[in-house]
Amino acid sequence: MTIIVHHLEHSRSQRVLWLLEELGAPYEVKRYARDPVTRLAPPELRAVHPLGKSPVIEEGGHTIAETGAIVEYLLERHNGGALIPQAGSEAHLRYRYWLHFAEGSAMPMLVMTLLFNRLAAGMPPESAAQVAALQHAYVDPQRRAHLDLMEADLARGPYLAGDALSAADVMMSFPAEAAASRGGLGERPLLAAWLAGLQARPAYRAALARGGPYAYAPPAG
Repeated sequence: MTIIVHHLEHSRSQRVLWLLEELGAPYEVKRYARDPVTRLAPPELRAVHPLGKSPVIEEGGHTIAETGAIVEYLLERHNGGALIPQAGSEAHLRYRYWLHFAEGSAMPMLVMTLLFNRLAAGMPPESAAQVAALQHAYVDPQRRAHLDLMEADLARGPYLAGDALSAADVMMSFPAEAAASRGGLGERPLLAAWLAGLQARPAYRAALARGGPYAYAPPAG
């Protein structure tokens, strides 16, 4: 049964396409372009899910939203055991932590960075300076702490859950790509090498070809 992926350009849903390529599962992509002014998803997505966001997948009469829930569903239904460390192992604990860290901790800080930058851009200089001071005092230290945590964990192995790629790496790819685009990865060579390795995987590149525009990807070649 073919999976339909409701895929928004330049978004979290790119990870779902990549995961499906790693799993070798059949899927179709229904692409949506962002509003050129607001950069938000188009209203057509509300016909798929009430929140009108992406990713959303459809399979066998089921509609599933939220990236983490989609990832877990796909792993359960499409032979994803190779991307899940053995239950009860230390690697599995790390896998579960990073799987949920992606949206629970990493993305809120990155979204705040994006919003603060956009807010300051439309303000008079004095107000923009106040916003920048708040970002410098709170958001930036938190963002750096999150990146430092990733760098420290990668010292234990080439992937976030150990020696092999797992779905946790897939989930964490987007926060890392967003961080690289919004403030850089700084002096974090392990994190930079990990991200470059993910982006070089054949399945990752195949997902780019299927998904269309994705601002966070490195140039081909």
